[in-house]
Amino acid sequence: MPATRSAALVILLVAMVLPGTPCNAAPAPSPATTRPNIVFILCDDLGYGDVHAFNPDRCKIATPNIDALAGQGMRFTDAHTSSSVCTPTRYNLLTGRYNWRSKLQRGVLQGNSPPLIAADRLTVAEMLRKQGYTTAAIGKWHLGLGMNEQRWGDGISNGPLQHGFEKFFGISASLDMPPFAFINDDRFPELPTTRKTWIRTGDAAASFEAVDVLPTLTKRSVDFIRRQNEGDAQLRKPFFLYIALASPHTPIVPTERWAGKSGLGAYGDFVMQTDAAVGEIISALRDAKLDESTLVIFTSDNGCSPAAKVKELEAQGHFPSANFRGYKADIWEGGHRVPFIVRWPAVVTAGTTSDQLICLGDLMATCAEMTGATLPDNAGEDSVSFLPALRGGGIDSGGANVKPRDAIVHHSINGNFAIRQGAWKLALCAGSGGWSEPREPAAAKLNLAPMQLYDLARDPAETTNVAAEHPEIVERLHALLQRYVDNGRSTPGLRQRNDVEVAIIKKPQPASQAKE
Repeated sequence: MPATRSAALVILLVAMVLPGTPCNAAPAPSPATTRPNIVFILCDDLGYGDVHAFNPDRCKIATPNIDALAGQGMRFTDAHTSSSVCTPTRYNLLTGRYNWRSKLQRGVLQGNSPPLIAADRLTVAEMLRKQGYTTAAIGKWHLGLGMNEQRWGDGISNGPLQHGFEKFFGISASLDMPPFAFINDDRFPELPTTRKTWIRTGDAAASFEAVDVLPTLTKRSVDFIRRQNEGDAQLRKPFFLYIALASPHTPIVPTERWAGKSGLGAYGDFVMQTDAAVGEIISALRDAKLDESTLVIFTSDNGCSPAAKVKELEAQGHFPSANFRGYKADIWEGGHRVPFIVRWPAVVTAGTTSDQLICLGDLMATCAEMTGATLPDNAGEDSVSFLPALRGGGIDSGGANVKPRDAIVHHSINGNFAIRQGAWKLALCAGSGGWSEPREPAAAKLNLAPMQLYDLARDPAETTNVAAEHPEIVERLHALLQRYVDNGRSTPGLRQRNDVEVAIIKKPQPASQAKE
C-alpha cells in the first residue's frame, strides 16, 4: 500500500490463530506500539555539541543521563529546528507548519505578546487529544498569551488550554522575559505585583526566583508522570506530556548544588543540571513502570546562544556547535542543527543512529501516523513522518517504501531563508542572518555574494561558498523554496494560504533590532 500523508493510518497485520495457521504467526500489536505515551523534552538554547553523545571529541560537559538516553534509543544526527530562535521553533513544533507562514516574520515574541497560534490552527496536542490522549504542557510557552498586564488577576484567556492541552504549568516566555511568575492552567497562583530584573526588568511575583524554575518544572513533570500510574489500569488513557525546559537559556542560574561542577563556568554547570533534570524524568517513568510503553523524545529549540560565552568555552576545549558554523540566531548549521534522541523500547532498537533529515515540526505527522489520525489539508502542511525511521528503515507498516523528507527550510532571527536538499544548502543572504559575524547588512557592504551555497557532504562547517560554481543548483533550490512558499505547504495536499505575504529575499536589517 503506498504511503500517503493524509492516509496516515498505521496498518498492522495480525495473524489470527485458526486451523492451519502457523504457530509462529505474528502477535497482536500492543498499545505500547500503537498508542504509546509520549514525553517530549525540549531544552532551551542547548547546542548540538553540548551533549557528549553527539560531540564526543569536543564536548567537555558531562551529560550522562542524556547520553544514557541515546544509548537506549535512536540518535538523529541531522535533526533541525525550523528556526534558529525559540518562538518560531515552538510554533513549528506544535503545528507542523513552518513558522514563517505565520505573521511572525522575524524575531521572537515577548512574555506579554498576543497569541501567535490562530484559534482554528490544529496543534499536535489537539490532534492527540482527539485520539484519546491526556495532554499536558509543563514549562516555557513563549507563543503569546491572551492576558492584560494591567489586570494580571484576570488570568490567561488564550494559551495552552486553548490549543489542546488539558493542563499547563510554567512560565509565559523565556526565563529573562517578564512577567516573572508561574502560571497554573490559566491563572497566576501568585500575581506579579512587584518588580524584578533578570537581564530585563518587569512585573514579578514576590516569591518567584529564576534559580527555582528548573527544579520546579522538573518536580512538576515527575509528579505528572507518577499520577499517570494511579487508578484502574483498564481506564487509563495514554498521555502526551510536553516538557519545555527554560534551561540552559539566560539567565544562566545553576543551583548551589551544581555551581562549579563542570569546571567550565556557569553555563557548563547549568547544562549539567539540565542533564540531571532529564535523568529525574526518565527515572520517574521507570519507577511508575511506564518506560516500556512510553516514547521519549529529547531535543533543543535551537543552537547554543552566544550569551553562554561560547568563545570562552571553546578556549577551554568545549565546542557547543561541535564542528558546525554559527550559533543560535544564525542561518548556519550551528543555529538550527540540534541533538535529537528517541527512546521507545517497544519499537526503537537501542543504540542506533539515523542520519535521516528531520525537522522538529515532523512530530505532527509522526504522531498522526502512529495513532491512526488523518490530518486535514489545512494542518501540518510541512510535517513529514519519521515513524519508518524509528521502525528501522524506510518501510511503512504495510511494506511499502517510504520516501523520507526531501528538503527542509531554515529561517534565521532576521527572517533570512535557507533551503536544504540532499547535501546542498542554499542560504539566501550574504552573512549569518543572525548574531555571528558577518552580520546583515554589514555582509553586503563587504561585497560578499548575496547567496551562499554549501555542499554539506564535503564541507559541513560551511567554509566555502560554491554558489558561483553551481548556478544550476542555486536556481533549482531557489525555485523549490519559492514553490514551497507559493503553495502554502511543502507536502502533498491542497494548496493553502500563508498568513501574510512572504518574501524569501529580505532587505538587510541590523541584527540589534531582533534580539531575543
